[in-house]
Amino acid sequence: MREWGRIGTVGFGGPPAHISLFRELCVRRRGWLSEEQFERALAATNLLPGPASTQLAIYCAWRLRGARGALIGGTCFIVPGLVLILALSTLFLAGSPPAWVRGAGLGAGAAVAAVALRAGLTLAIPMWRRAGGTMRARVLGYALVGALAPATAGPWLVLVLLACGAIELGWRWRAARELAGVNVLPLLTMVADPGGTGALVWTALKVGALSFGGGFVIIPLMQSDAVGTYHWMTHAQFLNAVALGQITPGPVVQTVAAVGYAQGGLAAGLLAAAVAFAPSFSFILFGAARFERLLRDERVTGFLAGAAPAAAGAITGSALPLTLALTHTWQYPVSAAAAVALLLARRGVVSTLLAAGVVGVVAAALGAPVAH
Repeated sequence: MREWGRIGTVGFGGPPAHISLFRELCVRRRGWLSEEQFERALAATNLLPGPASTQLAIYCAWRLRGARGALIGGTCFIVPGLVLILALSTLFLAGSPPAWVRGAGLGAGAAVAAVALRAGLTLAIPMWRRAGGTMRARVLGYALVGALAPATAGPWLVLVLLACGAIELGWRWRAARELAGVNVLPLLTMVADPGGTGALVWTALKVGALSFGGGFVIIPLMQSDAVGTYHWMTHAQFLNAVALGQITPGPVVQTVAAVGYAQGGLAAGLLAAAVAFAPSFSFILFGAARFERLLRDERVTGFLAGAAPAAAGAITGSALPLTLALTHTWQYPVSAAAAVALLLARRGVVSTLLAAGVVGVVAAALGAPVAH
């Protein structure tokens, strides 16, 4: 409880920071896992859909104390950031927050497109380098399809990711019929929900169970639902929610709690978080003992060879609608400066978002428009 809670409290910076902290704790400082065991755990959790660093936290706890350890460790890792993001949501997503709060949110929100672009490229470049021969053309094709999806597919983005995975599986083994039994009708009916609890549960489930490529793919998955389809929040508020998910510790996926809060208050925020994180616990509790087989399963690796590049493309492509969501002229220079800081100067995401928020506070103080 102490160690996993500590990492959940100080784990700013997303998955790279979380992985480093768990490696330092479990391998180097405590010797609970060998380097090889940790690397294989990381490989297995990266094959699973959803937030890899959250699943790694749950898996490491499972290795130490079984199912009880997985539940306690995973919860302690998630709760600190969840509490903080819900507390900040009450401030930044309130009906009429003070001008300096609106300025901070608009400033940080202006940097979100650059964060998405960096996150997508960070995933895409290693995939491109690992691919060889004719596989590179397919990786590029999946990535381009994924990049177009945030602006064109809307709430159907998850089906685009699934389709890319199925196509690659069929290409490799001529076995696309193995996925033909997947019944998408329940998914489609959930998408058609008029915006109530069912719609929130479906949005959160996509985030937690179907976000191939890691936590940041939640942005294009959620934006269409939260802003366009169900109108739970404005574009500016959505950018605020994404920024809050980046500057708070713990997993980025808890951004969904801010979306839930906007939909129905604190109870909805907690429900969205519970639904989003439930698959991660389920994958470990019911599948951790089979991870060795997962690493060798050609159907799993083949499916992800198509879905993962599409997810990386979707994350990168989400930078365009995120940029178009900016509402004030002064935000564009902030967005450009954030892109330079993140992509060229290689500054940290948290420090860049905080700096952009400070610029927004100054802009508000100088009389710049800060209405959502």
